[in-house]
Amino acid sequence: MRTILHSDCNNFYASVECVLHPELRGRPLAVCGSQELRHGIVLAKNEKAKMYGIKTGDAIWQARKKCPGLEIITPHHGQYGEFSHKMREIYYDYTDQVEPFGLDECWLDVTGCRKNGVQIAAEIRRRARAELGITVSVGVSFNKVFAKLGSDLRKPDATTVITPENFREKLWPLPAGDLLFVGRRTRQALGGRGLYTIGDVAKADAGTLRAMFGKSGAVLQAYALGLDDSPVAKMGEYEPLKSIGNSTTTARDMMNMEDARAVLFGLCDSVAARLRENGVKCSLVALWIRDNALHGFDRQMMLPLPTNLSSELFDAAFSLMQAHYDWRRPLRSLGVRTGHLIKETQADQICLLSGREREKREKLERTIDEIQEKFGHDALRRAILLQDPSLDGGDIKGRQGSSPLRG
Repeated sequence: MRTILHSDCNNFYASVECVLHPELRGRPLAVCGSQELRHGIVLAKNEKAKMYGIKTGDAIWQARKKCPGLEIITPHHGQYGEFSHKMREIYYDYTDQVEPFGLDECWLDVTGCRKNGVQIAAEIRRRARAELGITVSVGVSFNKVFAKLGSDLRKPDATTVITPENFREKLWPLPAGDLLFVGRRTRQALGGRGLYTIGDVAKADAGTLRAMFGKSGAVLQAYALGLDDSPVAKMGEYEPLKSIGNSTTTARDMMNMEDARAVLFGLCDSVAARLRENGVKCSLVALWIRDNALHGFDRQMMLPLPTNLSSELFDAAFSLMQAHYDWRRPLRSLGVRTGHLIKETQADQICLLSGREREKREKLERTIDEIQEKFGHDALRRAILLQDPSLDGGDIKGRQGSSPLRG
């Protein structure tokens, strides 16, 4: 039987901020997006803030109403990435099968290790406190789904063991929405059939679940029954990227095509840099638009040749904007997503006849990548973004923000 751990860093952003600013320990604290850039919601909060009922996703004004003395911190994503890397270095001391699930969570397969899962979980928790100053909760189980449920059951700084003997007692009473990959719509659909708990899903008629969700219905029931056999990936063996995208909400509404043009340049620069960073090119570009009445839609197009050039992404996104938006209302947010990703080496074979001009542009953009990597995002900026700072989304690539677009 396998031994799988799921380690979840407690209140990760807020915990890192308390390490960086020890004077804030013991105070209610929330890491929030910028009010000036209209990202003014709670991204993370510490245990003290939780005591006041503050939740992730609360608007800042709502959070302050619940706790007038709340400390508001602007996120420092670079620091969070460093702490995430250090945490994974701890995991690698026990196994090379470490699979990230976001910055603050990882699965570990420790089957066959000299120490058992509970002992390793205790060591990981101790080292997180001693070496990084943060706490983690660890689920120990015989599959990935139950290990994650275990780490969610007790927080902060706790180990929960889920076994073949106790999972029905511990997990089946939990809401069906606690199962991995069960989102709001799936939860609502299950509730519409009277399936409210994980146990309800486990005991449901298999044909009913298949009729509701197709093959995913069978997977859902297998998860509830403890039949998940998916492996924990080794370092460098994660599922290949299917899309790369970013979106931004500007400090003021975009009033016309020229405003949108400036924002699209910034977005396409960030997405192209991330494509190059991951060694891939795209054949699809999608544009997501949301106006100031919060109505949104997306449009997409295929490209004649795979690319990771900012200029070519911009040409595609801007043409979609021109073709599909009539400017009846100003825009609040824009997003760009790329799909149909292939490795650069494969793309180069396709693009052998694409010309020397394209090669020059690629060298130029890679040089910009190197300069920004060495000296920071602000070392080189497009002049169009300097003309109106209210349209600049900042270091979008550094935030690694995901676009609301779906592939």
